Amino acid sequence: MRKHKGFSLIELLIVVAIILIIAAIAIPNLLRARISANEASAVASLRTLNTAQISYLSTYPTVGYATSLGALGGTSCAPPGTVGACIIDTQLASGTKSGYSFTLSGTSGTPNSSYQIRADPQSPNQTGVRYFCTFADAVIRFGSASLTSCTTTVTPLQ
Repeated sequence: MRKHKGFSLIELLIVVAIILIIAAIAIPNLLRARISANEASAVASLRTLNTAQISYLSTYPTVGYATSLGALGGTSCAPPGTVGACIIDTQLASGTKSGYSFTLSGTSGTPNSSYQIRADPQSPNQTGVRYFCTFADAVIRFGSASLTSCTTTVTPLQ
């Protein structure tokens, strides 16, 4: 019999086992990094929304703060107006970005003197593990459960 060159079945199984062990270590770290990136994006989006609300208030003082994310966004910006100010991009104005859902509520008064924005993960423990909120004081706050009301008693982000 001639001696054939190549890998034996045992050698191939050992290589596959090593690859699986490395993948088992790397995949959870990758998922944690993705969650962290989504949370950082949500915080940055809330900062953008706070800045947009201040710009909207300055531009339309008789209206006050915007009552919807759509009013801060807009597709027809010639000229911008109270219904579509074109201050934020259309993706953020749609209410979803990077695995988080954004909700603008709590506007009241004439002109609108308050607002509250929440950022909730679309799939908890997959797209994010923390819930964020902010209101007219522009401080971003977070919690480990859904924040139905954003008040000064909610932990501020540092």
